[in-house]
Amino acid sequence: MPHSYGIRARTRYMFSRDFRKKGPISLSTYLKTYKIGDIVDIKANGAIQKGMPHKFYHGRTGIIYNVTKSAVGVIINKRVGNRYIEKRVNIRIEHIKHSKCRDDFLRRVKENAIKKKEAIAKGDKSINLKRQPAQPRTCHFVSTKKNFPTTITPIPYDTLV
Repeated sequence: MPHSYGIRARTRYMFSRDFRKKGPISLSTYLKTYKIGDIVDIKANGAIQKGMPHKFYHGRTGIIYNVTKSAVGVIINKRVGNRYIEKRVNIRIEHIKHSKCRDDFLRRVKENAIKKKEAIAKGDKSINLKRQPAQPRTCHFVSTKKNFPTTITPIPYDTLV
């Protein structure tokens, strides 16, 4: 058979519905509110062909710049050669969801505000709010009193016949 270069070529698994997620679209998809400036992830839903983004934008993250009755406009930075082009794509709301990329940042902002208030109340001026990388585990001794070491050796090769 000839090779296909169509608009949905090579999307066999990309646009397929997940396990136990087939069937009608849940109402919660339509009840979400999107506002200008929201960060959204694009994940095309294969059950709805209308307003589906091109396969290139599947899995990308963008910012909403326009909201209409049943669709939103999303700005996505597309890498072309050695530069980034701002692409404006209109996508129906079945194919997007709110991104969780800022959840950790917003949580840390709230925690840092609480830490600052506590530090000001104590009178401490040198408070460190920067994130620290995961440190190596502290050293410790392993007792061999009731934990005798065992020697492991490979089993010699033996035919099964």
